[in-house]
Amino acid sequence: MSQGGLLVVGDVVTDVVVRHGPAPARGTDTAARISTLPGGAGANVACWAVRSGCRDVRLLARAGADSAAWHRESLLRAGVRAELAVDEEVPTATVVALVDGSAERTFLTDSGAGLRLAPADWSPSLLDGIGHLHLSGYLLFAPTSRATALLALREARQRGIPVSVDPASAGFLTGLGIDRFLAGVEGVDLLLPNEDEACLLTGLPRPADAAAKLSRHAALVVVTLGERGALLAAAGAVTACVAAVPVREPVDSTGAGDAFTGGFLAARLAGADVTEAAAAACRAGAEAVTTVGGRPA
Repeated sequence: MSQGGLLVVGDVVTDVVVRHGPAPARGTDTAARISTLPGGAGANVACWAVRSGCRDVRLLARAGADSAAWHRESLLRAGVRAELAVDEEVPTATVVALVDGSAERTFLTDSGAGLRLAPADWSPSLLDGIGHLHLSGYLLFAPTSRATALLALREARQRGIPVSVDPASAGFLTGLGIDRFLAGVEGVDLLLPNEDEACLLTGLPRPADAAAKLSRHAALVVVTLGERGALLAAAGAVTACVAAVPVREPVDSTGAGDAFTGGFLAARLAGADVTEAAAAACRAGAEAVTTVGGRPA
């Protein structure tokens, strides 16, 4: 991967993380520990890339005027150069993450200002000094933000800047349509689905087969498998399996995939090969599940 900074075009989200034991009881109270934290897949990736050693990380996203200053400050504290478009009409995206006793999470999502990121918010100058562009797949799920993401992708390609995409959500992929998603990301340099997303995108039940098939659409595919590590595939074949880092007491899996992505991209920009980068990414993902929320502690 070429040298230079990392530009993430994605989302900022206000995360309401609800950690509960038994499943919520219908029609009455269930005890829980609740935290309100800055999040968003794109913002999380950016923060984890800084945590993993990347010194020049920038984020383009859209936030509501209700909390844009709070999000900008949290990103700056994390070392991310925040380019936040402020939406005066719609509040910042909000996600309620229900986290059970095994640290697995279920999301309730209000996309808010996030999917209103517009082509007018984009400038080619954002690519100056950039060695890699990462697109949060969430942007592909609405017409306005999809146009912005594809504009950034085209201009990065014109400059010879590698591009990666995180498919983001199996649920939203179904709504968008598999063929439409794959057409939009055809030929990207790196695709980073989790196991469920990879299988959904290919219709294949085994993640190894899914990774191999997807690598005919992207130069490199890295499929995350949670506690089983990750698979790498290129040119129609699995090329490596990387073990996960064991975690004795996981707390919250929110943002683990984002941490993996940020760790992988930081390692590649530092000169690591793809297998070394996947190992570094697994270490970041393991760290992520020991903290509440999607950002580094």
